[in-house]
Amino acid sequence: MKKIILSLLAVIAAFVLALALLAPRLLGFSITELGNAVRVSTGMGAKLACSGRYLSGFDHTRNLNDLASYSPANRLLDLVYDDQAKRVTATLMGMGETSATFRPGLGCTLDIGDSSALDQVTVKPLAASSAPWPSGSGAPDIDPTLQKTLNAMLSQDSASGLNTRALLVVQDGKLVAESYSDGITPQTPLLGWSMGKSVTAMLVARLQAVQPDNDTSSPLFPQWSDERSQISLENLLQMSSGLAFDETYAPGSDATEMLFGAHSASDIALQSPLAHPPGSYFSYSSGTTNLLARWVYEQLGAAPQASVDFFQQQLLAPLAMANTTFEVDGSGVFVGSSYLYAPARDWARLGQLMLNGGEWEGTALLPEGWVTSASTPNASTNEPRYGYQFWLNGGGESLRYPELPADSYFMLGNRAQAVMISPSTNTVVVRLGWTKGDYPTGPNFARLLP
Repeated sequence: MKKIILSLLAVIAAFVLALALLAPRLLGFSITELGNAVRVSTGMGAKLACSGRYLSGFDHTRNLNDLASYSPANRLLDLVYDDQAKRVTATLMGMGETSATFRPGLGCTLDIGDSSALDQVTVKPLAASSAPWPSGSGAPDIDPTLQKTLNAMLSQDSASGLNTRALLVVQDGKLVAESYSDGITPQTPLLGWSMGKSVTAMLVARLQAVQPDNDTSSPLFPQWSDERSQISLENLLQMSSGLAFDETYAPGSDATEMLFGAHSASDIALQSPLAHPPGSYFSYSSGTTNLLARWVYEQLGAAPQASVDFFQQQLLAPLAMANTTFEVDGSGVFVGSSYLYAPARDWARLGQLMLNGGEWEGTALLPEGWVTSASTPNASTNEPRYGYQFWLNGGGESLRYPELPADSYFMLGNRAQAVMISPSTNTVVVRLGWTKGDYPTGPNFARLLP
């Protein structure tokens, strides 16, 4: 009997050792991070499945496939959809129960902490128009040759497993080609991930245009009474705040806690210490963008209704973006780093606003000169090719995309989301999809330029 017990213990020990060694490859995380990994998995599962179902109209299979692209462990998620309450609950092998709730106009928010204030927010849907793009849904200017190229590109992407969902081209202010994968339409809101950062910057700019006397002096937040008081709004916009923020997307990191485990996404970065002198060092940080979203929120009176109204009335309505939702966290602040859902046509409208220098149909929506500043290299010592939450092609020792014009700049997001603004060719290109690895952004976009 003793030998049997010892043999059994040896087998168990070997199994545990094998699991510890293989977990990073098979599950996507170390077994020592199991607790955090479960929280991340269920938080991500509830949030993305909720938005996928109630914003994008995706079914369970597509939601699960999208989640599994981040970690094979996500295939073990049990996702329960309550269509009456518009809530999704996620557990992982019975552990880590987390839910997210959909609210019209606000999208889905994780049910963490007291989010009851969100139930009082009302959002009146914007009326759609049949006028030609960009004022409405009409598309009378399709170029047959370019449309054929775009269709072939989408087919090739599909055959290569790149999972492209939407491709769209605007030239000289006209929608000239658009192509969509099965189940996606010109009205389907799609997640832009970090492309929302660029929109957050535009929201800051719109606020400065409407309220030019807003105080942008230091400190930006009352909590920063120490050396962080020297951080400027431009430092935040250029990702050179100097704040220590762990952007690695691993269980237990600042980034995963911010997106999948926090009531207030901006609290994580707000509490971060200073690691570099402000303005001296570029460090890509989603936490920095959520500080911008919080700054806007507080300038508008720290009320969810005021923040949502401003976004809808000052940006969505003028641009005729009737199908776009900027999701909030449990505290009512936009998750500016990551959670903007918009159809390809609406993403293109945002790109066109930048191409227009901040003007829209004769009205200056963004302050004079802001677009130039937003697309100008920063002064950091390590990476100048970043403007105001926009990635720049030029400005450094080499072009980010050698195939594309040096003056082009981009909204970029995880899973190869991209909006290219190309001033020298007067072109906007949008690509939305769910690519796990690399996407040939440079070569493909170059084919679409005049």
